[in-house]
Amino acid sequence: MPVISVPDAFNEEELYVDLRSVFGHPLFLKCEGFNFAGSIKLKAATEMVESAEREGALTPDSVLVESSSGNLGVALSMIAASRGYHFLCVTDSRCNLTTRLMMEALGSQVHVVAAPESPGGYLAARLDYVRDLCAADDRCVWLSQYTNPANWKAHYRRTAPAIARSFPQLDVLFVGAGTTGTLMGCARYFAQWDRHVHIVAVDSAGSVSFGGPPGRRMIPGLGMSVRPPLLDDSFVDEAVRVEEAETVRACHRMARRGFVFGGSTGTVVSGAMDWLARHETHGLTAVAIAPDLGERYLDTVYQTNWVRGLYGDDVLDSEGSTPTESR
Repeated sequence: MPVISVPDAFNEEELYVDLRSVFGHPLFLKCEGFNFAGSIKLKAATEMVESAEREGALTPDSVLVESSSGNLGVALSMIAASRGYHFLCVTDSRCNLTTRLMMEALGSQVHVVAAPESPGGYLAARLDYVRDLCAADDRCVWLSQYTNPANWKAHYRRTAPAIARSFPQLDVLFVGAGTTGTLMGCARYFAQWDRHVHIVAVDSAGSVSFGGPPGRRMIPGLGMSVRPPLLDDSFVDEAVRVEEAETVRACHRMARRGFVFGGSTGTVVSGAMDWLARHETHGLTAVAIAPDLGERYLDTVYQTNWVRGLYGDDVLDSEGSTPTESR
C-alpha cells in the first residue's frame, strides 16, 4: 500500500493500454497521466527543480517562473506548493481554462499572453515576457524547459528504462514532440540499447520543429513555433505530422471505448496508427507514450461546438483512417 507525504512521490509507471481492439493495429500506449500533476510533465518538472536546488539557484525567497502551454505549469504549481516556492506561469490564450484554474487552485499566479507580438508567435511572446520578468526582479528563477538538459535527462533516467523493462523486444517507439525533452531522453537511451529501436517523432501540423511552414495550432501540448533547442535530429529515425482534426478524431475514437485521453495523446496515437498502417506489423512490438489524460480538454477537444467551429461540421463523423505527413 503506497503511503506518501509529498505529491511528486507517486507516479504510475507500469500501465499500458493495448489499442489493437480500438484501431486494428498493434500498439501499446504507455499511460503517463496517473500522478497528482496529471501528465508526464511531472518528471521534467521534478528533475528541473531538484537540479536548480542542487546548484543553489533556488532559495526560500525565489520566484519560479516558466513559460508553459499547460501541463508543465500544473506540474510546477504542484511542486512549488509542496516545497513552499512561489510560482508564476506565463501561458497564452490556447491554454485550457481547466488547466489555468488548476494552477491557481495550487496557489500559483498565471499570466496569459493574449496575442503573439513577434514573428515567433505565442511562444516568442511568452518567452519575451519571462525575460522581462527576470530582468526586472532578481528573485525570479527561470527553469527554461526549452533549453534545460534536466528536461530530457528526466526521461533518460525514468521513462525510457521503464519502457525497456516492460518491452525488452521493443521495435518502434512513438514519442510526441513539444520541447522534445521526452523525445530526446528516450531516443538517447535507446541509442545505447543492445538492439535497434526505430524512433518516430510525432509532431503537430503547423509546427516548425522538423521543418515546414508554421501554421495555426489550437490544441496545446505538442509542436513549436521555433526549432526546439533540445532537438538533435541524429537520434530520430523519422518524423510524422498530424493535422489537428485527426488529433480530435483519435481522441473521440478512444473515448468511445472508455479511454479519455488528452490532445497530445490523440496526436501521438494518430501519428502512430498512420505509420503502422503503412508498415508490416506482424511480430512488431510498438509502444507510444501518452503524455496526459483528457479531463483538461473537456471544453475544447471534447466540446462539440468548439471542435466543429474550428475543424468543420464533419470532423466527428468519420471513423476512418488518420492520415499524416511523413518527413
